[in-house]
Parts: sequence; C-alpha cells; structure tokens
Amino acid sequence: MTTKNIAQLTCGQALVKLLEAYGVDTVFGIPGVHTLDLYDGLSGSPIQHVLARHEQGAGFMADGYARVTGKPGVCFTITGPGVTNIATPMGQAFADSIPMLVISSVNKVNSMGRGRGELHETKDQRAITVPITAFSATAYSPSEVPALIARAFSIFCSERPRPVFIELPLDVINAPIDEHWLSTPVQLAPRPAPQQATVQQAITMLSQAKKPVIIAGGGAIAAGGELQHLAEQLAAGVFTTVAAKGLLPVSHPLYAGSTLCVEPSWQFLADADVVLAVGTELAETDMWREKLPLTGKLIRVDIDPEKMNDLYLADLPIIADAGCTLAAFNQALAQQEKADSSVMADNLSTLKAKIQSDTEPLQHIHQQVLQVIANVMPTQGFISADMTQIAYTGNYLYNSAQARSWLHPTGYGTLGYALPAGIGAKFGAPDRPGLVLAGDGGILYTIQELATATEELSSPLVILLWNNDSLGQIRDDMVAQGIEPIGVNPKTPDFIDIARGFGCQTAKPDSLAALESSLHTALAFNGVTLIQMNQNYLSA
Repeated sequence: MTTKNIAQLTCGQALVKLLEAYGVDTVFGIPGVHTLDLYDGLSGSPIQHVLARHEQGAGFMADGYARVTGKPGVCFTITGPGVTNIATPMGQAFADSIPMLVISSVNKVNSMGRGRGELHETKDQRAITVPITAFSATAYSPSEVPALIARAFSIFCSERPRPVFIELPLDVINAPIDEHWLSTPVQLAPRPAPQQATVQQAITMLSQAKKPVIIAGGGAIAAGGELQHLAEQLAAGVFTTVAAKGLLPVSHPLYAGSTLCVEPSWQFLADADVVLAVGTELAETDMWREKLPLTGKLIRVDIDPEKMNDLYLADLPIIADAGCTLAAFNQALAQQEKADSSVMADNLSTLKAKIQSDTEPLQHIHQQVLQVIANVMPTQGFISADMTQIAYTGNYLYNSAQARSWLHPTGYGTLGYALPAGIGAKFGAPDRPGLVLAGDGGILYTIQELATATEELSSPLVILLWNNDSLGQIRDDMVAQGIEPIGVNPKTPDFIDIARGFGCQTAKPDSLAALESSLHTALAFNGVTLIQMNQNYLSA
C-alpha cells in the first residue's frame, strides 16, 4: 500500500484495503480505463492480481478458486462489456452455489441511465446482474461501501453462498473517503444451527429406518467427517451430488459415489424407507431426470428456506447448516450402538458393480481413459471438467480421492468452463496438481486463457483435450431425435500448434499406454502441458 494515511485514500484504494481485511488474497480481472482508480489500490497491496484475457475467463477463474478453497473468488471488471462478459460465470456460480464477489465500475452518478452515449454505457447495468446474484447493489457514495462488503461476506459465511455484484460509479471510485473505514471486518453471524426438538425428531426417524439413505450435496462439502460418522452409526448408504464428489473415501463400503444419474441408483433410492438429503437442492442436473422416485420419508436439511417448497416436500424440513446439523445428529446418537452395516454394504457393492458394468460403448471408451487418469493422478490432485461427454461419464464413474477435487459446471452447464476454472483453482491451491478435462468444442470458448496459465503458473497444470472433431453430445441428441445433424461438425484447428504458440508443453498420444506416459511427464513438469487425445484412436 502507498504511504497515504486513511484520510487521503480514495474510495478505490480504501476498498482494496477493506478486501485485505476480509482475507482476500487474489483478485482476477482485466484493468480498463474505467477501473484505473480501483487498480491504483492494488499497488503495493498483498493481494495478487491475476490478469485474465477475457472477463468470462476471469469469472471462471474466480469460480475455480472458490471451489477448491471455499473462499469467495473476487473479480474486478469494467463498466458495460466487462459486466456483460462476466455475467455468464456469475450465472454458473449462482446455479452451483459458489461464493463470488464481482466489483465493477459504472458511469458517473449524474449520468447513469440518461442515455447520453457515454463510453460503456448501459441503460441499467445493475439490472443485468440481479437474476444471477444473491444481491446486486450500487454504492452511490464511498460511505456505503463498507456495509455492502460486509453484507457480501455475511452471505458467503452465513447463508447459501452465491455471487454478489457491487458497482461503483466513476466519481465514487476516485472520491476521497471522509471517514475512518473499518480496518478489520465486522463480526459475521454464525451459520444457523438446528433446533434440538427437530434433531430429536430426525434421530427417531433415522434410528427406526430399515434402509436409510443419505444424499449429500455441495452444502455439506465441509462436513465429510461428520457425514461419515453418521452413516456408520446408522448403517446408511451415502450418495453425493457432483459438487460433493469425494466427500467420503472411495473405498468406504457405505459410499455409493456420485451415481444419482443412473437407473440402478434410482431403483436403490426408491427402496429406501428414510432419505436424509443434506445440503443439496436435488436438482435434475445431478439426477438426469426431473425428480427422483423417493417413496420413503424425506428429512431435508438445507440452509436455504426455498428448498423446502419445491418438487420435494419434506416430511421433516430442517433449515440449518449441514455441518452443524450433522454434528448435532451425531451427538444425539452418541450413546446408541452402531447399526449393523453388512447388509447395506453388500447391497451397495452390488449396485456399484452393476453401474460400472452397465455402460454403453462410448462410455466404455471414456472409462478406459478415466482409469488411466486415476492411475496417474496424485491423491491431492484436482480435475476441472467441461461440458463434454467424457466429463459426463466422469461425473459418476470417476472416483475423486477427496472433496473439492472435481470441478464441473453442473447447474448452468457452461461450455468453456474447465480451462479458466482449472487456472483459478491453481491459484487457490498452487501445490495441488491440476488436470483440465475439456472437449474440442468447449475449449475454443476460453482457449485464450492459456496465456494466463503459461504466464502465471509454475507448477503442474495438464490440459487433456478430448477431441472427437464434433459437438458430440448435441450431434448424438440430434440423431437420437431423428434430426439431421446441423452445425455440429465444425472445423477443428491444430490445437497442438495453438498450445505451442502460447508456450505450452504438448503431447499427442495415440494409445492408452502413450496417454499414461504423457500424463506422467506432464505431471512432473512445473508448467502447463496440453495433451490432445483423439477419440478415434480408441475402441469400445
């Protein structure tokens, strides 16, 4: 920070100082003529700025950073096109409950919405972000900024985490602050705990169940230990959504994995007499169907009250934090003997074997590649996956060794997510090896972020480009519906040459054995490697 005292700081400079106090260590963005005074605050700040090559890339980087760290990803962006460009990542973060703080400039207070034809002008910039944020606000004076930042971090800490958008007019950003801003963050409210009477109701239902099943989502991602303890106490089978992959050890006999999207799991759930859904919206994007066939009693634990009034009406709704609630359940069960888990474990073993063997030819190809990745990927590694067929298979057939290790744009389903999200994850967890799993169609949405990766990263990041020379899923859907394939076979560029142009190490294996060798080499390289694997090299 500069040597200016607090009274000499502009709003933009003071805002950066405030973010430091809230523990922000990284900001993603692209400086522009309308954010100069905001960027002035980064000079001398311990906050690291990561230069993206497109605001969409910056937003996805913030998303990846948030998913691996649990901390909000923060972005600075310019007025107008910067905001519309970052709106897609904000929509993705909103759908997947990812904490993200986007701070933007906007035209001067006296010209907002006047239609004067000023640079980057929109009729109502903030309105663009309203449907994809927890809240969206304009700071009309510097004095409003601390309360808005406090409100944002309160949501990240105490509520269902979702993006927050705060815009600062140009004359507010460069205005001097006329009061002493807080040098430390305000006290944030704790996450809500369940009522004791409700806990006892739940324990009674769960203890009497003959075939209890737990479904855990991203809201329970910090409560893996409590979840495992409860499952073992109740002899309950555990399914996780894609957001919660790896929440239990892969080898745990009560863990069914993230297999909610296939029919054998649907049938298994239909036989459950009590289902405990914790921190999950039970969305169709996880289930690949509109609604699961739940016939037993449903106990629903969620921090979001709106989840109690959707497709699934809970027999016992509990509006509380997942971790607090699971801990309360375990405490209430502390004096009870563990239920016999042998029957549930045998049933789940049969289920998992059926799912592994019950695959189509294309999925079998994917399985072979995913197994090679599993053989090579270190336990602490993470995978950032795009909207591509091999990732859809990986969503339920790839076993993550730990939570926060499989990043996928499940809810919004955005193409181009994987590369920038993987880069952002590396900034959040630089010591964790990372692998980006992207298709030839999706990677072209954000391939320019290879520049950020090669410029900034000095530890292993591998891009495994799965090339089937098409928009494969859409082509297959067209064929299945009797539609002539249109617009699904675009010309494929030379990805190897492109990657080399950005400074990447490259490989183009033509067999599974060669792929395994290439992955070993890439994971030992302290930099970025692009490996292109063509689907037609493999057979079912």
